[in-house]
Amino acid sequence: MTSAADVWGSFSHDPRVSANAVLRATDRDRDVVHQVLAEAYADGRLDRDEFDTRSAQTAAARTLGELPPLLADLVEPVPVPPGGVLPAGGAELRQQAVAKYKSDRRDAFWGFLAPSFICVVIWLAFGPGFFWPGFVIAGTGINVLSMLIRRENIIEENIRRLEKKRAKEHARELEARRSQEKPGGMSQREDQPQDQPEDQPEDQPESQPDDRGHETDDHPDDRKDEDE
Repeated sequence: MTSAADVWGSFSHDPRVSANAVLRATDRDRDVVHQVLAEAYADGRLDRDEFDTRSAQTAAARTLGELPPLLADLVEPVPVPPGGVLPAGGAELRQQAVAKYKSDRRDAFWGFLAPSFICVVIWLAFGPGFFWPGFVIAGTGINVLSMLIRRENIIEENIRRLEKKRAKEHARELEARRSQEKPGGMSQREDQPQDQPEDQPEDQPESQPDDRGHETDDHPDDRKDEDE
């Protein structure tokens, strides 16, 4: 570990960020702490008892938030950027950026070699003449030459792309964590009481037929009108 940025950049997630403190620590995260403790013990900054105690605490750590206190007096503080995104130049990001550059350079080399070889073979097969494969060699060779000249610039561009990718992943994780922390309510169907049947009107007395076959009710005024 050559710098504080390299130390914090080696974790799966920056353990200093409060949103990451509740995440489970991986074996790789614990190995980062073990390596810092071993270097501090070798430099004489920790005695044997302190080294053993902190090593045991590191092995027992379950979340990322338990790890920074073990390094507080061993690693110089580095400001955490807004949003918890790690700064460029971290060891992990640079390693990934260099690996991406080497992969692209290898692809560019094969993209130069394969078509150039095929074109030269065709040119030889049809007899020497105007060396037209030179156009193919020049066109594909420019890409390889550009990658060799712009090596550091390409690596820095790869680092910036990786930073943007990490920032997006971090934002998605925070959003997923917030959605999981929201209390789950009961469904609307469960919250609302079941519909009660409407009150049924009271049964009305049925009209009774009179002697003449007509239905009559019990109202006296109606009977009076009928008699008249």
